[in-house]
Amino acid sequence: MQQNISPEDYEMIQKEFQALLNDYKKTPHRQKIELITKAFEFANHAHAGVRRKSGEPYIMHPLAVARIVVKEIGLGSTSICAALLHDVVEDTDYTVEDIEQLFGPRIASIVDGLTKIAGGVFGQQASLQAENFRKLLLTMSEDIRVVLIKIADRLHNMRTLEAQPLEKQYKIAGETQYIYAPLAHRLGLFPIKTELEDLSFKYEHPDTYREIETKLQLVEEAQMENFKNFAQPIRDKLEMMGYEFELHGRIKSVYSIWKKMTTKHVPFDEVYDLMAVRIIFVPKMDMSEKDQCWMIYSALTEMYKPHPERIRDWISTPKANGYEALHVTVMGQGGQWIEVQIRTQRMHEIAEKGLAAHWKYKTGMGAEDETELDKWIHTIRETLQNPSPNAIDFLDTFKLNLFAEEVFVFTPQGEIKTLPQNATVLDFAYQLHSEIGDECIGAKVNHKLQPLSYQLRGGDQVEVLTSATQHPSIEWLNWVTTAKAQDRVKKYLRKQGMLSELFTEPHQGDAPKSKQKSIVLTDDNVNILYKLEPCCCPIPGDEVLGYRDPQGQIHVHRLDCPQATICKTQYGKNLLSATWDTAASNTYLQTIRLEGIDKAGLLIQVLYIVTDNYHIDISDLHFSSQDGICSGTLALKLHSLSELNVLIRELKKIRELKLVERVNAYGE
Repeated sequence: MQQNISPEDYEMIQKEFQALLNDYKKTPHRQKIELITKAFEFANHAHAGVRRKSGEPYIMHPLAVARIVVKEIGLGSTSICAALLHDVVEDTDYTVEDIEQLFGPRIASIVDGLTKIAGGVFGQQASLQAENFRKLLLTMSEDIRVVLIKIADRLHNMRTLEAQPLEKQYKIAGETQYIYAPLAHRLGLFPIKTELEDLSFKYEHPDTYREIETKLQLVEEAQMENFKNFAQPIRDKLEMMGYEFELHGRIKSVYSIWKKMTTKHVPFDEVYDLMAVRIIFVPKMDMSEKDQCWMIYSALTEMYKPHPERIRDWISTPKANGYEALHVTVMGQGGQWIEVQIRTQRMHEIAEKGLAAHWKYKTGMGAEDETELDKWIHTIRETLQNPSPNAIDFLDTFKLNLFAEEVFVFTPQGEIKTLPQNATVLDFAYQLHSEIGDECIGAKVNHKLQPLSYQLRGGDQVEVLTSATQHPSIEWLNWVTTAKAQDRVKKYLRKQGMLSELFTEPHQGDAPKSKQKSIVLTDDNVNILYKLEPCCCPIPGDEVLGYRDPQGQIHVHRLDCPQATICKTQYGKNLLSATWDTAASNTYLQTIRLEGIDKAGLLIQVLYIVTDNYHIDISDLHFSSQDGICSGTLALKLHSLSELNVLIRELKKIRELKLVERVNAYGE
């Protein structure tokens, strides 16, 4: 037993280490218990006496990361050892050379890569942020295990974020949502991506999270009962077809439900596809996996009516992160839409564990079998060769490709190219070659002439047209969505002096040194001491945060404002938690959008509710009607979010109004 450690701590540490070994023993990896034990004992000694903010011994964190690495990602002994040792060089007097001498060059190389990005993707200044991000991407192209362990490290930090102060929670949750969840998605780690999104949402919007979570708990029992009834005919049919299979039902995550509520502008009660079902089967040897997935699809749609617009074939053309499955949404017995995912065991393992499983099944494949995921990792180095001189710009352009769904298009020779959703002809040209992009004047899409801005659809055949006299122009930035294309266009425009830097980096002044960590917004100090930003127009009741700029001015944003996301991910040291303490004597300008079926007297009815029923002053009004549809905006002077919500609920009772929503300057 180590000196200065209580029996309780010793027992807790040993119990967690044994759990790690038990997880490892269940894997097909060649067992190297002695090496893992050696790494654990070294890390345990190095971190002796140090505790986390939660109060537990520090070694519990590397142990937890190692368990995620083996159990949830599926990596082996080298990665487990690196996970156990990942904070040793950063936090103790030991060096990378010490690690190499004791554990060999492979483990030392991974630990070195993790140490270089130990401060998180984002540091204090934008230049450091970009440099950290470049290091992360470089290590991804050299040894993907560095990034996989870093994602595991971030997942455990998110699981234990409660111990951190509020402003630190905002910073960590913000950068998790901004980079780590998209990275997990891009690398095929779907359960981890979902949990990272959920945990980020939990800490950024705790009240909304609890509200949706409570509603989910109330309907969960009924949903699972529906699943049993829905699943039984499927079980019977698959058994009759002679398949060995598993059938799982799961309730969608809080974050995914909230996202649907906000994008579709519907309340919780109108989110109908809360349930998703997975069919995971062992394929028979006498026919292809693809054919068998479609056979099961055929059997399923004989029992349940499919939604014609919600079939996704990720088997014929897998996603760029390696994901394969056949998705179909069908009508259940009670008239409820249910998404069904059909997968083989191999497909399921790749969907759950991403790259680790992807490369396991890739063993023995030739260079001609390189997947879109391999190609994506290979292009990272190309992106890094000439990164944008503007740090924030660099982060934003690269992030564009992390979370994008894919469309698959064809060259005239029939070669498949993968692009993000909403990619244009210009994006396609730049993907072929930078010089082709620079000289692109349009394209023949399915043999029809289309402009640079044309958004490509899955299955399009694209022939790029070029001219030696063509050059990029400022408007091209409106027509490109991929990181490579944006970077190339901006580089040309800067060289020509046509593009100025859009952001300036914060500097270390007397204001990043202030000890103030929280502010209280009152009727007397808002827009005097603290500026309410017009991009999101916060009002009392909104969840908000403060950001202190280099001049000392404190700006207040709503938590869901895109500018707040930038502040959280890039200027975490300058964040302040913010709360409201108002007497509702001040009014705040808010705008609502209305759309509906035009009828005589509709506007009068709206104005009556606003002015006569609720005595709310109208600052501005715009309405128009065309072809029986009316739309417009009302700018109102309101005291609080609750007053706004009550008014919106009342206006929604007007049968002809199909949309009533709050408008933000940032367009959501």
